[in-house]
Amino acid sequence: MARAFFAFISITLCLLLPLPATAVVPPLSQPAWAELSPQQKQILAPLAGEWDKLEPWRRKKWVGIAQRYPAMKPEEQERIQRRMKDWVKLSPEERRAVREQYKDVRKASPEQKEALKQKWQEYKELPEDERKRLKAEAAAKPVPKSAARKPLAPSVPASTAAPPGSAPAAAATGTPTSPAATSVPAPQPPAAAPAK
Repeated sequence: MARAFFAFISITLCLLLPLPATAVVPPLSQPAWAELSPQQKQILAPLAGEWDKLEPWRRKKWVGIAQRYPAMKPEEQERIQRRMKDWVKLSPEERRAVREQYKDVRKASPEQKEALKQKWQEYKELPEDERKRLKAEAAAKPVPKSAARKPLAPSVPASTAAPPGSAPAAAATGTPTSPAATSVPAPQPPAAAPAK
């Protein structure tokens, strides 16, 4: 009887006492370039040179894009390809600036986003030679470090090469230019009504 009681207490204590958390979670691994399917390699070809240097979560994102790619409209596929090509041409500093700018646009108020869309539409309606001149002018301007975190205001919207599927409205063409060239204004308060 004492043995049964002792065994019961021992088993109960073992079940009730917390066990140390010794489980090892393997790191999230995504396929290396060599492990991608031929179709994935074809779709993601612009990223081939830097694929194995990408963080696992970025690879996962691109693999997801490659899975959705065949169902995309031809215009969307062209846009994805263009943006990948433009993205790999950017320096690490330019990529950082584009990511920061994208975050700023995402945080912008609906009014600011609408103003940005309107300015972008006006920009797209400019003659091609005027757009080229503005792009060259924006590219020639040195970008001070403080400008990378400048609030958004709708000067001439410069198109930027943001990661596919995550670009703000102003990045429709995917052509990299100065990150300080695109911004959204602070909303203006309504004009006060005249006193009667």
